[in-house]
Amino acid sequence: MTISKLLAITNLCKTFRLHIQGGVEIAVFNGLELTLARGEVLAVTGPSGTGKSSLLKLIYGTYRAGAGRIEVVHRGSVIDIATATPRLIGDIRRHTIGSVTQFLRAIPGVPTLDIVAEPLLERGEDAAKAKARAGGLLERLAIPPRLWHLSPVTFSGGEQQRVNIARGFAARAPILLLDEPTASLDPANRERVLAMIAEASAAGTAIIGIFHDAAARNQVATRTLALTSPP
Repeated sequence: MTISKLLAITNLCKTFRLHIQGGVEIAVFNGLELTLARGEVLAVTGPSGTGKSSLLKLIYGTYRAGAGRIEVVHRGSVIDIATATPRLIGDIRRHTIGSVTQFLRAIPGVPTLDIVAEPLLERGEDAAKAKARAGGLLERLAIPPRLWHLSPVTFSGGEQQRVNIARGFAARAPILLLDEPTASLDPANRERVLAMIAEASAAGTAIIGIFHDAAARNQVATRTLALTSPP
C-alpha cells in the first residue's frame, strides 16, 4: 500500500447469519477490492441490499470482516482494521476516520455545541478552539446560536442531520465516511453540505459516500463503485 493511498481493501468477504431465519447465511461481499487516495470522493452505488452501508461499517470497524484486509494509514503506519483491537479502532476513529451516519445519536441534556465539539475534544484540542470550530460549522449549516445550548433530541430531522454533519466534519479526519449526508435536507442546506464535501476533498480528505440523490452524487464524486449482490 503506497502512502498516497489512505485506504486499501483487499479480498474483503462478509457474510451475515440470520439467526431468526433459521441461521440462513447471506453473503454481502466476496473478494471486494478497493483503494482510496487523498482527495478522492468515491460514491458507492447499487440496489438495496448490496451492502452499501455495510461497507462503511466494515471500514469504520462497526462490523468485522469475515476475511480480507481493510488497511488505513493511521499515525504514519498501515493498520488492518479487520484485525485491529477495539482500543486501536477507537484511536483510528478519533484521529483517522470520521463518519456521518443517517441518524444523530444524541444524549438528552447534552448541548448541541458540545456534541459537535466532542470529536475535537477527544483529540485533546483546546476547549475554546474546539467550540469555536463547532460554532462556525453550525452557523454555516444554518443552526442558529440560540439553539446551541439545547440538546438536539427535539430538533427536526433536517436540523439533527445538520448537527450530525457538523460533528462529522469538525475534526477534519483524513478519511470521511458519509451515509446519505443530504437525504433529509432542503435545497439550500443540501448545497451547503455539497460545498463542504468539495472543500474537504480539495484539502486532501479521502471520502466515501452513499448518495441516493444522483444530482448530488454527480456534483461531488470523482468516481463511483457500483455494488452488486455476490453470486
